Amino acid sequence: MLAFRKARIFAHLLHGMWTVATRFPNATPQVRMELNRAWSVEMLRRCGMKLVVHNDQARLDNGALVVGNHVSWIDIYVVNAWRPTPFVSKAEVRSWPVVGWLAQQLDTIFLQREKRSDAKRIMHELAQRLVRGELMCVFPEGTTSLGRDLLPFHSNLFQAAVSAACPVQPICLMYEDANGRQSEAPAYIDDLTLPFTLNAMLRDTPLTAHLYVCDAIAPSADRRVLARQAQAAVEAALRRMQEGLSVSSAAVLEDVGAVGEFEAVTPRH
Repeated sequence: MLAFRKARIFAHLLHGMWTVATRFPNATPQVRMELNRAWSVEMLRRCGMKLVVHNDQARLDNGALVVGNHVSWIDIYVVNAWRPTPFVSKAEVRSWPVVGWLAQQLDTIFLQREKRSDAKRIMHELAQRLVRGELMCVFPEGTTSLGRDLLPFHSNLFQAAVSAACPVQPICLMYEDANGRQSEAPAYIDDLTLPFTLNAMLRDTPLTAHLYVCDAIAPSADRRVLARQAQAAVEAALRRMQEGLSVSSAAVLEDVGAVGEFEAVTPRH
């Protein structure tokens, strides 16, 4: 059964390559975004996961640096199922079979972390895209974690938002298992391999990916201030969602409405 499910995921990756190669060249940006989102929603489904978005009314749709906590390689598909957004990713991802090619075609910026000089190139490209009104997503923790707590946010990449004088949109990701507990199965940490993480995730299904959209942070002239404000916002969102896991499903979903192919939750005050 596990082998069959993984085969379906691989087939979907190949379908993604076919879609990008044959439909993207002549498609408008809006059509590309819709294709990306639909493909990502299906990817989550094949991984045994549904998406719940919290506070989606705070979403910015252009000219913002999106920053969030980082748990797993599946985070990228969660974000794209919500609202397709190009990423800054470590350079090693480009060499991954299929996934790396897809990332490259979807306007990912690859960062060679061992080269300090590469940071300036990344900063310049990020700022240019933001000035053009595009969205870009970065994970300022710099690595993945179990998702129960945040690692410190590095302020370097926030300089792009300073240079572009654009807002920062913090988001928070959390995964929930079928028993209403926070799941560590998707965590892609330390020496764990991608196949190991995929197996762990499939064994823990059904899973729910929670994405909390924090209120945007106004442009600032200080990247360290932006990093502190973003980390505080993501931390507060994580604690709110963790507290929500102790509430019964009926209460949590009381304010839920269908949006596209995922659920949107209005935050409680």
